[in-house]
Amino acid sequence: MRIATWNVNSLKARLPRVEAWLAEVQPDVLCLQETKLADDAFPALTFAGLGYESVHHGQGQWNGVAILSRVGIDEVVPNFAPASGPPDPDARIITALCGGVRVSSVYVPNGRSLDHEHYQYKLSWMAQLRRHLDAVGSPDEQLVVTGDFNVAPDDRDVPDPSKLEGATHVSAAERDLLERLLGWGLIDLFRTRYQQAQLYSWWDYRAGDFHQGRGMRIDLVLGTASVADRLTWSIVDRNARKGTSPSDHAPVLVDLED
Repeated sequence: MRIATWNVNSLKARLPRVEAWLAEVQPDVLCLQETKLADDAFPALTFAGLGYESVHHGQGQWNGVAILSRVGIDEVVPNFAPASGPPDPDARIITALCGGVRVSSVYVPNGRSLDHEHYQYKLSWMAQLRRHLDAVGSPDEQLVVTGDFNVAPDDRDVPDPSKLEGATHVSAAERDLLERLLGWGLIDLFRTRYQQAQLYSWWDYRAGDFHQGRGMRIDLVLGTASVADRLTWSIVDRNARKGTSPSDHAPVLVDLED
């Protein structure tokens, strides 16, 4: 079973690339973030023609998350589960059961700056994500939380930590909340395969960052122990960040044995 996550930074702009990537890579489940589409504009029929069922939680020109699956989609929960607290006004999370694995596609708020109200929103959002997991599953189940977390888990995941002091994505509070999420019973699947530094999933469009190797690893695939036991392979598909009009994120993939 191949599960992938990809912040496409506008599905309307990137749809031909996503179609070509699906045909080439053939994931069983693809989680998308930043679709930037309303639900009625989501190209479900296009994906159906490629063999994928899909569910989408969108709000127009901002945010938007989706799950595509060719192994079934059941028990869909758009937004946070009601038992976890109030609904998020933004379209940032959707959960579904796909091929026996409960999958959440998440787009964690950016935070903007440590003194911005959006940063407090980010912290509260991450705290609610853990409560959401309690509401939809348990650590002893097959469960995956994946997407754009907008947090670099540790200093290996950025090029120069000293240049990011006092910035979002690396602050102690964000990393602590991510650690608490892992403490719920999740494992960073990519890191079980690769321990080295400077393996990134996002590169700023500006200043040639991709070609000069300056990025961040903020797109994560987190799985419970029973999922991690099935892991056979993981990769960041840097090729999808190349070419004409790419997203600033690359897909992250994991393969699980049946």
